[in-house]
Amino acid sequence: MTNYKVIGAGYTPVRAIIDRAASMIDTPAACFILVVTSAGVAGIYFGSPQEAWESAAALSAQKHIHYVPKPYRRVLSVMPLFYDDLWTAGKGMYKMEPAVADAGEVVIFAPHITEISYTHGTSLDQIGYHCCEYFLAQWDKFKGYPGGILAHSSHVKGLGTYDLPTAAETPRIQVTLATGIPEERCRRVNLGYLDPASVRREEWEGREDEGILVVPRAGEMLYRVKESVQPIVNKRNAA
Repeated sequence: MTNYKVIGAGYTPVRAIIDRAASMIDTPAACFILVVTSAGVAGIYFGSPQEAWESAAALSAQKHIHYVPKPYRRVLSVMPLFYDDLWTAGKGMYKMEPAVADAGEVVIFAPHITEISYTHGTSLDQIGYHCCEYFLAQWDKFKGYPGGILAHSSHVKGLGTYDLPTAAETPRIQVTLATGIPEERCRRVNLGYLDPASVRREEWEGREDEGILVVPRAGEMLYRVKESVQPIVNKRNAA
């Protein structure tokens, strides 16, 4: 389905798998679920895991999704300091991806980040960042890597296509790192590079009408184009 379709979509096959697995455990269960924003706790729900999750997801759709009138061609995702590697700061890409136009660009701006992943960096150096089709078309080559690492790679690279006969990968948008990760390493893992010292936020700000957006605390909110959004509904009973 891709992360693009799953994130912020409400009840999905991923959630259905979790519910199905939990149903096999013959133990009564109840959950507290919190909806939290940078301003504090927005809601607390208690009940069965399914009921509490549904209520929290409905509020989250209001608190954690920012709808924009049209897609942007360039986005500067400014990452807070608590994101200390690209493994976590990748949210600056995939939470912006639905609001970026085809052939657009997301620049992850985080001069403080110097590492791709403190835990999985070696594997990511080996496989790089690619769209889902790239991995699926060559599954025998990549099936030995943990699924979570492959998923992270495709989340950060975003949607795209891959033609096996020509080995041509075509990402939908460009992902560029303006971080402390050296240019050579960025290119080697199949991501763009921009010298963070060259970025002047004031040159990006106030240009929304030109299709340029600055997100000062990227990673917290999911951005989507309003016209393309389907309402979040409870599909658990129907499923």
